[in-house]
Amino acid sequence: MTVALAAALATPVAGARTLGSLEFTPCELAQPGTGATTRAECAVLEVPENPAEPQGRKLSLKVGLVAARAAEPQPDPVLFIAGGPGQSATESYPSIAGGFARLREKRHVLFIDQRGTGGSHRLACDFPDELAEAAASTEVQVQMARDCLASLDADLAMYTTSVAVTDLEALRQALGAPKLNVYGGSYGTRVAQEYARQFPDGVRSLVLDGVVPPELALGSEHSVNLEAALKALLARCAQQPACAEAFGKPYDTLYALRDRVRAAPEAVAARDPRTHAAREMRLDETAVAAIARLFAYTPETASLLPLLLQEANAGRPQSLVQQAALVYDSLVGQINHGMQLSVICAEDAPRLEAREQDANLILGNAIVGVTLNQCSVWPKGPVSEGFREPLRTDIPTLLLSGEFDPVTPPRYGEQVLASLGKARHLVGKGQGHILLGRGCTPKLAASFVDTLDPAGLDAGCLDVLDAPPFFTTYNGAEP
Repeated sequence: MTVALAAALATPVAGARTLGSLEFTPCELAQPGTGATTRAECAVLEVPENPAEPQGRKLSLKVGLVAARAAEPQPDPVLFIAGGPGQSATESYPSIAGGFARLREKRHVLFIDQRGTGGSHRLACDFPDELAEAAASTEVQVQMARDCLASLDADLAMYTTSVAVTDLEALRQALGAPKLNVYGGSYGTRVAQEYARQFPDGVRSLVLDGVVPPELALGSEHSVNLEAALKALLARCAQQPACAEAFGKPYDTLYALRDRVRAAPEAVAARDPRTHAAREMRLDETAVAAIARLFAYTPETASLLPLLLQEANAGRPQSLVQQAALVYDSLVGQINHGMQLSVICAEDAPRLEAREQDANLILGNAIVGVTLNQCSVWPKGPVSEGFREPLRTDIPTLLLSGEFDPVTPPRYGEQVLASLGKARHLVGKGQGHILLGRGCTPKLAASFVDTLDPAGLDAGCLDVLDAPPFFTTYNGAEP
């Protein structure tokens, strides 16, 4: 690292800050659908849309920086990679900023909107929410993809993970080529691993949170993973006398509700939970599956499931659909569907197929079916050699999982751990998807990045983590 870059890294946030060839100016990051905002500094990085044609069309990528608190930051910043695929890093960061608090004591946190998301040539389409999309006919699903395709001005083959990681290296070079401490969450762990595979000299450490093995076809195991998480989560009701007395066996109630609305879908009149305006929502098999899936992502929403399922099955579904509306509304605009299809259609769809053994599970084959239908008309971009092979490296790596994660269960972390030379896998008891913001995990992540010694971490502080008790009434859990 040059003396000039080191001096720039320590520059206070008064007006513009120059790092390498990038000029950062103050900005504010907002998460769509929520009130979460974060003060930051933003810059623009220009890259070719097709890396093989450096003189061709250019993309302007949005880069963000949240400064270290130290007067003299360490020269190796932390790079945050968002999930999805299809989420913007600058839009996602406000919701996870607390998890980076300890890392920011000594290091800047950087993030770049992956091409096709946020402020980086966003590939967004006016798709309905997941419920309506999955419930649509094959013909409608394909037409949605065709309409999306026609609305986008982009070479859609150039938005795969294999291409996107070249932008991360372009960012590193523009910063003056410091070593990066790379944090990836969910799909971001796929990006982080591919970056480490293609550009190992640029990576000082890896933190993989909600781990996606390179061998995995996204969507292929969503149904069985959700099922396992729901069984384990809802089985906890029997261990809490007040829950067991109030709700019996919530897992059975989930299927009873699913079967009832499968046979006779319901139109539910309710008040919008944000505006209080009258709103009609549909409660059918697809809605029950999507609600169960989204509520399983965090311990807090999972703690509501037995109560909401019991009420809905008893003919009072208003609270369930209103809670679902809150979740959906907060997700609107966060996923850039065009970018998501460019990733999944190239990298995952060729290995997807509907499985008979999944057909009667809560999620069934809905995600696989939608993916295959839409990918039948979507351009397929490049996938690098070795992309689907385990990452084999001695780069120090910390892997994080939640015990009840419904999409990237702890066994995925163990799978990736097996091919790493200097790594450790930590599992948060009672936790769901993404662990960084939970308990002492921020402290452990910062300690790991400081020492590069995963084996030496004292992770006993995680022992206090657990899932919250289930709500037995709308006032909360039994004391």
